[in-house]
Amino acid sequence: MARLPRYVIPGQPQHIIQRGNNKQVIFAAKEDYEYFRDVLVLAAQEYDLAIHAYVWMINHVHLLATPGQVGSISKVFQSAGRRYVRYFNDKYGRSGTLWEGRYRATVVDTEQYLLTLMRYIELNPVRAGMVALPGGYPWSSHAFNAWGKTGVNTHWLKPHMQYMRLGRCDQSRRAAYRALFHEALSGQDLQVIRELTHKGWAIGSDRFKQQIMALTSRQTESKGVGRPKNMVSDPINPINYQSSRSPCRP
Repeated sequence: MARLPRYVIPGQPQHIIQRGNNKQVIFAAKEDYEYFRDVLVLAAQEYDLAIHAYVWMINHVHLLATPGQVGSISKVFQSAGRRYVRYFNDKYGRSGTLWEGRYRATVVDTEQYLLTLMRYIELNPVRAGMVALPGGYPWSSHAFNAWGKTGVNTHWLKPHMQYMRLGRCDQSRRAAYRALFHEALSGQDLQVIRELTHKGWAIGSDRFKQQIMALTSRQTESKGVGRPKNMVSDPINPINYQSSRSPCRP
């Protein structure tokens, strides 16, 4: 069966995954992560891709990002991927492809599920048993989104408006974001995110899917047997959330 065309909607966040071929290692040393970061950031700046959250695991990468142009995502992954494969092959004396083929991506319902996707991405190292807490993993956006830590791994991140609506100031916003991590994602949410991203279906409410289908003339969910259940929306409404001890000054 031929693959469905990707969604191409500038301004709409997407969950993007790129895996190593046959689940092989794509990062073998600290320098590898750093080089991938550098080429990815350069490509994102050149092709207008705003990255909101990320995690780079040993054999795959996740991004939550918003394209500013029709070709933003594809151009970023072509540019960064090509440069990184050349670097990796030269360094380790290998040849051939490094990636599993084309990246996988799907559009995300901003209002209900963007924060859930951010949690899903930043909790990857915890689920893999690599760290006890998401902030303990160095190749992730969690330190920036939850604690405001800046540096070469985070200065280029661009917070999404839905994240900004978590609070009136940086301190309350980060506190609200950390509160989202007090509960683990449900098994249902994990299953739905994985399946929909793998198959390229839209992640969101029925209304959101209808809107996306109207914009793209592209099917947004499976019509066959085994259609996944809807995800549970974020446990905290970012519009109404206010910390009981808000550090913001009036």
